[in-house]
Amino acid sequence: MEIIKFKTNVVDEEALSKVAPHLDKEERISKWSLDTESADKVLSVSGTGLDPQVVESAVEEAGYKAEIIRVMGISGGDL
Repeated sequence: MEIIKFKTNVVDEEALSKVAPHLDKEERISKWSLDTESADKVLSVSGTGLDPQVVESAVEEAGYKAEIIRVMGISGGDL
């Protein structure tokens, strides 16, 4: 399992509600969370065989931006 972190411009719950359906439909994403309180509005995505471009595209489909900041390979499931 991998965790990929993205800097986003998703600033509040309303924006998050627009992005959520796009992330939820991606089969390779097993879990995701978005910290709207952090300066970089960090989106953390975990799954197997994740493609960062797919995640970026999913966020962009909702009208927002995501830029990869870190990739980690892990054996656990927590974000």
